[in-house]
Amino acid sequence: MGTAERYEAPEEAAVAQMTTRPDTEVPNHGAPAAEPGTAAVGTGPGGPARAPGGGVRSETDARRRPYYRPLWVEEPARRRRLPDPVRTAAVRAVLIVAMTLIQAMVALLCTLAGSWLAFPMVISSVVSTILATWGVLDVWVTLQVWNQRNGVVSSPSSTARALRRERRRARRKERSAQRAQARIRRRGGAGQLSHS
Repeated sequence: MGTAERYEAPEEAAVAQMTTRPDTEVPNHGAPAAEPGTAAVGTGPGGPARAPGGGVRSETDARRRPYYRPLWVEEPARRRRLPDPVRTAAVRAVLIVAMTLIQAMVALLCTLAGSWLAFPMVISSVVSTILATWGVLDVWVTLQVWNQRNGVVSSPSSTARALRRERRRARRKERSAQRAQARIRRRGGAGQLSHS
């Protein structure tokens, strides 16, 4: 379907009318949105609503116009985004695993072809497999460390609670210092000793 849809009016079978889709019209800023299933009728910024042919659009034309659903509906993400260190480790692991699979495939093809490259490729595939295992374990370890430091882990060994406590204490001290400074400013420095 294009930006316009052609249909015939039931009263006038010979005259074809043109209606435009609502998302191609100039938006009427400041006007309340129409209810789903109904078309907006009334005046825009320049007076009554105009039909594409140049005439004033009647209320029955507006009612006949079909309601278009939006192309997509935004939904909230099911899972939260991974923390940055964990994402970095995951991307690194995916790249290493991909390279390992490519090397293993090349080693297999070189072996089948009887090429001299088969031996070095097999050796490099073994080394890459070890690296890939390390990369996957690194993702898991990084996630566990991040959860211990920043996550809401209720296990007794979690350092997250202690770090939160320290941050709270620092914030309280900062707030009390700011309040004291504000108090001194309000008094106009009356309580301060002068150096004269």
